[in-house]
Amino acid sequence: MPDTARETRQACPECGTEIRGDSRFAVWCAACDWNVDPQEPQPDRGPLDRAERALARRHGERLLAEMLGGQALRPRRDASAVTATVLALIVHGVTLALAVGGVWCVVAGWGGVGVLPGLVLLILFWALAPRVRRLPDDRPVLLRADAPELFALVDEVGQSVGTRSVHAIAVDGSINASVMTYGVRGRRLLVLGMPLWEVLTPEERIALLGHELAHYANGDTRNGLVVGTAVRTLALWHHTLQPLPDPTALELAVNALYVLPRLLVRGLLVLLVRLTSRAGTRAEYLADRLAARTASTQAAVGLMDRLLITNSLAVLLRSEANRAALGGSRSAREAKARADELWGLLAAYTASVPEHEYERQRRAGARRGHQVDATHPPTHLRRACLLAGEPLAAQVVPLDHRNEGIAAELAAARTEVARRLLRDGLVD
Repeated sequence: MPDTARETRQACPECGTEIRGDSRFAVWCAACDWNVDPQEPQPDRGPLDRAERALARRHGERLLAEMLGGQALRPRRDASAVTATVLALIVHGVTLALAVGGVWCVVAGWGGVGVLPGLVLLILFWALAPRVRRLPDDRPVLLRADAPELFALVDEVGQSVGTRSVHAIAVDGSINASVMTYGVRGRRLLVLGMPLWEVLTPEERIALLGHELAHYANGDTRNGLVVGTAVRTLALWHHTLQPLPDPTALELAVNALYVLPRLLVRGLLVLLVRLTSRAGTRAEYLADRLAARTASTQAAVGLMDRLLITNSLAVLLRSEANRAALGGSRSAREAKARADELWGLLAAYTASVPEHEYERQRRAGARRGHQVDATHPPTHLRRACLLAGEPLAAQVVPLDHRNEGIAAELAAARTEVARRLLRDGLVD
């Protein structure tokens, strides 16, 4: 069993105020913020790093002011988004040029001389072309026939945010949720992290679904066909150009040839990610607004609070995995009982997290500010934006019979994911 709450009392070393805390969490002072963020500060990597942080902070503050201004903000293509699209098209152009050049060399032939370089270009095209995602085979995947009640809820949420629904739902052990496309026809996949799903109320689950589907409704470029595949293509190129391990003399020469192309690809990849991050942070705020309109402001704010404690939830899950490993082999019945028990432990732990820990996380987030490589705005700012406007009522409400049906449809996946978490201890 996880450690139980135990109240602690001590005087603040900075201001002397009495601190009442919980032994499971960092002890901090609400009066002077002593120890509010025990995490090590980011190291200073020089003038360029400081300039990037300052730029991220200015952009974040400007975007926050727009969101708090109460305007009816819509997605827009700014200079960064347009540049990212152009860069993505160039990446795809390079890939296409390999294919065209290869076909041209093979067809032209030049007395057989062009066949070999043509085949080399075609092989490079095949190796470096963007891969179409497939449905995952390493986790439970539900189709409409498997989970009609869950898909009915997702359909209703999609209609509320103004987009079409998904074609498949994958369930895994991450404390997260996401949407992506798969297949040549661009079908939609919703990935539900069971640990996050289990600690949310039915209303907060609707807010989670609303937020994820809203990324399609608000034109998030990161989920688009052009930019999204370009990022994956560059990542594949960078992986392909990694130095060969334990090289021979010939492989050392190959590694040397790889240096400049690898640096160029890495630079393009970083640039593309940075260009889309601005539009991405705007998309997150807009997705939060649609989530609040769908599930209510209260439910969306509750979701934000749960996201503040994901690190604590991950620690608990790893601790339970270690405990299970020390327990040795078990019968199938015992393993299933232990897996089902895991979700009860997680829910009980979440319910026991005190408000002062949520407040500490908010204040710590405020100190850390906007991160250069962050794909989301700071959670405490997302929460503040939701609370700034008029409270919204829910357009989609949970129904008892539907909740029961969804629980039954997820039961097998729920057990399978818990077994994997206890066996592997891998939490994202």
